[in-house]
Amino acid sequence: MDVLINHMSQPVYWFKLIFTLGVGYAVWLGVMALLKLVTPHINARLSRLLRVLWSVTAAYGTLAATIFALRLDVPLLYDHGEIVWKGVRASSGQIVVVAAIAFIAWNLVTIAAKRIVPESTDGESFTRRTVRVQTLTSVTEGSLRLVIVILTAISVLQALGVNATALLAGVSVLGLAVGFGAQSLIKDVFTGFFILLEDQYGVGDIIRVNGGTLSGTVERLTLRLTVLRALDGTVHLIPNGQVLTVSVSSKDWSQVLGTFTVPNGADIDRALEVMTEVAHALHTDPVWKRKFLAAPDVQGVTNLSNDGIEIRTLLKVLPKSQFAVGREFNRRIRIAMDSADLGVPGPAPIEVRISRDPSPTPAQGPVTLDKVDDRQMEPEAKQAEKDQRRDPQK
Repeated sequence: MDVLINHMSQPVYWFKLIFTLGVGYAVWLGVMALLKLVTPHINARLSRLLRVLWSVTAAYGTLAATIFALRLDVPLLYDHGEIVWKGVRASSGQIVVVAAIAFIAWNLVTIAAKRIVPESTDGESFTRRTVRVQTLTSVTEGSLRLVIVILTAISVLQALGVNATALLAGVSVLGLAVGFGAQSLIKDVFTGFFILLEDQYGVGDIIRVNGGTLSGTVERLTLRLTVLRALDGTVHLIPNGQVLTVSVSSKDWSQVLGTFTVPNGADIDRALEVMTEVAHALHTDPVWKRKFLAAPDVQGVTNLSNDGIEIRTLLKVLPKSQFAVGREFNRRIRIAMDSADLGVPGPAPIEVRISRDPSPTPAQGPVTLDKVDDRQMEPEAKQAEKDQRRDPQK
């Protein structure tokens, strides 16, 4: 007991204790994962028995290894701990330990990523912080997993007796040679880095790329690639180096351009009153008011044309809410305008009348076109045709 107390007073033995317990837990967890993979293919009782036997064996081996590491004179356990440490130092034992530690690190990355990204309670939470955190988390998770794979491969090669230093030197030379021929890949990575650094867009944003040639919701963003999901479900894979211009429809806030065209000659003041009533009713509706960031702005008449008079209002809403709010506004304004009997806009009718003097003179001038009923055009055309047949020189 005195020896144990003396050992515990030295920091090096605490380090040995923590390291031994960590390695034992890693090996136990790694083998349990392998047993979980084979569980569907074996008997349930046999699976439980294997789990119990392995847990007991791992616990005993960890205890024995701890006794040996702390140099405690415990009969039987000390000798068994020495055997365990010799097995770990061998190549096979090192590979098992490295694989177990890599497995734990891999799962810790996933757990940490889930902890970092805040989960939405209502499924509608969308803020710039959420977009940025989700994007950076996905990139960080992928980078850390790549580091885990590389370090695990190097450790396994060293356990097998391969000179990892020379291997890394050869790989670095090969990477330098490949770098000269992979300039587009380097461009993609650098562009992706600045997209993340400047928060140009992120996972969940609605964007249009290169003047609207491609559009959709950002489903995944890495240092090399932007993945867009279009409205029809099509997935667009865009290398970041080919992203020249980006139009983001969900940056901080969005806006609905609510327009309606009333026919020429309609009561414009009444139409503006109807639009104001509809906009404010939508703004104060308990179901829709939480999507608004400001009161509606009825701007009035914005365009005059032969087809009608266009009036407009602006609705400032939360990002990604402009589509739902716009559809609801269009439905309500259509119903309200029909109820107000403001008519359906359309091109003004044009009537054409053709009149021709049977004996035109230069003083009388050319043939004139006047507005006339379409029914009068056919008899006059037939009379002119008959006159032409009687006297072809006319």
